[in-house]
Amino acid sequence: MKSVVKFSLLSAAIVAAVFSAAAHAAPGASDSPTLQRWQAGGTVVLGVRESATPMAYALGANEKFVGYHVELCEKVVRAIAPQAQLKYMVLTAQNTMPLIQNGTADFNCASMTNSLKRQDQVAFGLTTYVSEVRMAVAQQAPITSFKQLDGKKVSAITGTTAVQILRRYAAEHGIQFKTLMAKDQFEAFLLLESGRVDAFVLDDNMLAGVIAQSKHPAGYKIVGEVIGAEPIAIQFSKQDPAIKQAVDGAIRQMMANGEIERLYAKWYTQPIPPKQVNLNLPMGSTLKKLLAQPNDAPVEQFQP
Repeated sequence: MKSVVKFSLLSAAIVAAVFSAAAHAAPGASDSPTLQRWQAGGTVVLGVRESATPMAYALGANEKFVGYHVELCEKVVRAIAPQAQLKYMVLTAQNTMPLIQNGTADFNCASMTNSLKRQDQVAFGLTTYVSEVRMAVAQQAPITSFKQLDGKKVSAITGTTAVQILRRYAAEHGIQFKTLMAKDQFEAFLLLESGRVDAFVLDDNMLAGVIAQSKHPAGYKIVGEVIGAEPIAIQFSKQDPAIKQAVDGAIRQMMANGEIERLYAKWYTQPIPPKQVNLNLPMGSTLKKLLAQPNDAPVEQFQP
């Protein structure tokens, strides 16, 4: 009997040693200085936007930053480093990549398409939104298709993939129009609001957000066929594989327990601040499929 007990204890010790070695070998806080610093109460800098409703935007005079991806980023950080201190930094489409790459900001919590070119500079988490490129026009405008933009003026945001998709569509269909470039959604929408352009082209969720926050939401509508679908995800440094593993693990858990769906419903199908406007954009079938079968495929390999 004693020999059996000794054997069992020996077996348990071996199993424990194996698991201990495996845990030590796996990328994690133990071999990641960055995760160690965060978990010890260090500061995590979340890159946000001032007017990317409903993904990431400011309330008041940049007193508070909110949105679907801002809240998602906050929950991810709390899951992987509960003691970390959060700091917010306003980014633009133009400076996001270099500021994430050089470590000035730890995460980009705004809306940005996962692409192979961008993967050369930063890492992307699992896809947490799928955008569809369409256009916003005045409510009374007769425009219903991108083909009707021939000879018109269009606003778009510098540095966005929507610009590339629009230009490719124009080349393929022999359409010519003048493009006025803006630095952000607010500036691009002002061009439409002031009548300087006939349409504003961007991701559908961004268009819905800027219309909802405008002076006259009922004066604009989203139209046009979908000319591109893109996977959207948060970004962070690609220099530390342990961060990617930790972030994706937290996102998978949020997908599995329904937290992502609750977050989506909160920001896309319920009234949101500051005007308590409902965007009325129910979750599409593509994103639902991704929640069940998560991946981080770039737009070049994306299959809606």
